[in-house]
Amino acid sequence: MTKDKDFEIFLATVPGLESVLCAEVRLKGFRQPVAVPGGVVIRGGWPEVWRANLWVRGTSRVLARIASFAVVHLSQLDKRAHKVPWQAILRPDVAFRVEASCAASRVYHAGAAAERVSKAITQTLGATPADDAPVVIKVRIEQNICTISVDTSGDLLHRRGYKQAINRAPLRETMAALFLRQCGYNGQEPVLDPMCGSGTFVIEAAEIAARLNPGRARHFAFEHLATFDAQAWQAMRAVKSQRTPDFHFYGSDRDAGAIIMSTANAERAGVQDYVSFQQATVSALRPPAGPAGLVIANPPYGTRIGDKESLIPLYRALGQTLLTHFSGWRVGIVTTEAKLAHVTGLPFLPPEAPVPHGGLRVSLYQTAPLP
Repeated sequence: MTKDKDFEIFLATVPGLESVLCAEVRLKGFRQPVAVPGGVVIRGGWPEVWRANLWVRGTSRVLARIASFAVVHLSQLDKRAHKVPWQAILRPDVAFRVEASCAASRVYHAGAAAERVSKAITQTLGATPADDAPVVIKVRIEQNICTISVDTSGDLLHRRGYKQAINRAPLRETMAALFLRQCGYNGQEPVLDPMCGSGTFVIEAAEIAARLNPGRARHFAFEHLATFDAQAWQAMRAVKSQRTPDFHFYGSDRDAGAIIMSTANAERAGVQDYVSFQQATVSALRPPAGPAGLVIANPPYGTRIGDKESLIPLYRALGQTLLTHFSGWRVGIVTTEAKLAHVTGLPFLPPEAPVPHGGLRVSLYQTAPLP
C-alpha cells in the first residue's frame, strides 16, 4: 500500500447519518466520498488520513484500509496476514493491539482471527502486542472477505480536547456537528441552545463559524505509525484558517452548574469571545438582538416510566416561548419521543429517521423559519 499511495479510507459515523457526513466530507474537499453503511469511504494517501482526523467534524474514527483478501479458514488467514507489508506501516518499537469481528463467514471465531493476525505482526515486524497499545489493528471478516485496517484516530474523535466538564448523557460533539449540518447551519447565522448542558451545540457552532479545526488540540494514533512525517504534519497543522465569526452564539440553562461548565469548556476551546451563557428558564427565553438564526436543543427525554409525562410541561413551555417570541428563527429539537416533540406545538417538517445515541434512538425534529 505504500507503493500505491492511493488507498481506501473509512470515516465512521452513527448509522443513519452517513449522508450528512458525506456532504461534510465533500465540502471539505476530499475526493469522491461515498456514503456506505456506518460511514463514508474516500480514497487518498496518508496526508488525507491526517487531514480527515484534523478537519472532519462528523466522523468518530478514521480507518486506513491496508489489506483485503478472501479467507475461508484460519491457516489461510495466517498465511495472508504474514504477507501484509507491516514494516511499511507499523513501527517495531510501538506496541499494537488487534481487534477482530466475524460475520457470515467460514472463519467465525473472532478471538482466533485476532490471535493469528497478532502473531503475524510479531513474527514479521517484531512489535509487541499489548492491551493498552496506542495502535489498534481492526480485522473484519464478512462474507469470507477479510479487511484489515489501522485505526488512525486513537481516542474517538468527539474528544476534541477541550471538554473536561460534562453533564449526564451528553451529546457527542461529532453528532452535534452533524445535527447542526442537518438543520442547514453553515456558520453564517446565530445559534441559540436553551438547554445547553455542557455547551456542546453552542461551542460546535462557534467553532464552525470561526473555522477552527476540530482536531487542533489533540493527538492521534497515526503519530505512532511508520508512515508518520512529523514535519509534514506540523506544516499541515500550522495552516491558519481561523476567522472572527460575523455572529454570536448563545446558551442558557436553568442549572447554574451547566453555565459554569459551558463557560469553562468554551474558554478551553478558545471561542469564549463569540459565545454567551446565562442561567435562565425556558419560559424566560428571548431572542438576542440581530438577525434570526437557529434554535437547537437536546432536551431531557425521560428514559424511565413516568418521566415522559413529567416532561410535557417543559416541552410545551419551550414551544410556546419559541412560537411567541422567535418569529423567523428555525428550530431543531433532538428527542427520543415523537409525543414530546409534538407537545411543543411547533410546525415540524417530516422528521429524520431515528439514529442511535447512548443506548436510545433519537430523531431530529426541525422547522422552517417560524411565522
